[in-house]
Amino acid sequence: MSQRLSSLHEALTQKLSGVVESPRREAELLLMAYLGKDQLYFITHQDDLIDDSDPKLCEWIEKRSRNVPLEYLTRRVSFYSREFYVDEGALIPRPETEHLIDEVLKRVDPRESISVAEVGVGSGIISIMLALHLPNARFIAVDISPAALAVARRNIEAFGLSERIELREGDLLSCVDETIDLLVSNPPYIALDARLESNLSFEPQNALFGGEIGDEIIRRLIGEVYARRIGCFVCEMGYDQRTKVQEYLTPFAVQSLEFYTDLAGFNRGFVLKAVHE
Repeated sequence: MSQRLSSLHEALTQKLSGVVESPRREAELLLMAYLGKDQLYFITHQDDLIDDSDPKLCEWIEKRSRNVPLEYLTRRVSFYSREFYVDEGALIPRPETEHLIDEVLKRVDPRESISVAEVGVGSGIISIMLALHLPNARFIAVDISPAALAVARRNIEAFGLSERIELREGDLLSCVDETIDLLVSNPPYIALDARLESNLSFEPQNALFGGEIGDEIIRRLIGEVYARRIGCFVCEMGYDQRTKVQEYLTPFAVQSLEFYTDLAGFNRGFVLKAVHE
């Protein structure tokens, strides 16, 4: 059975109403992804007949109506103007994390030969983007999840960076013995009792929840910075965790501690330059 694209768009909008925040736009995005077309095509081909019984389309509609993220249906996500593979094994990259890339690039000369460790590599997007901008840097990217490492490996291979980004499975830096110049991380930082949007239930929970308070892993990473004499640490955090980070660092020797914000003006992360005596 077929129906016009415009009619299918309306029907899908109704189906997603009350499920997602912007049902019309989400319906449009799903149909564009299914058709493999851009928005201009979508607007100018409203009378095209679409087979609404196609199993792939039916599966996508059914899952999206349960608020399964579109990125997990298409297996694609855009980050820092690049396209990456993603599936349920890794957290879906957020635009806010692009600020972490920016903060690193402000401080590292691309001519430098430095060693970088990333904790919680997820889909691999942070290490990949940094490697593309820092051609002389070498990376060790760690995750506790084999499923996440599989996603990261696929992306790293797609960008031809397997020689420069080494993947390891482990808890924080437990599998890293090398000297590290720069540590980067977008760790889990949500408190266990936080109420989240329903779509987040489809994402790996160990990549979201940081512990009872939420900042436990951030504090452990700061401990690693001082135990391993790492010079610089760039970390994403929750919008309300600035004071906690400042308080935790009180007994440590700090050269500088800078917080950065996202486009909405919320605290999004920090850059720590540690002093090692």
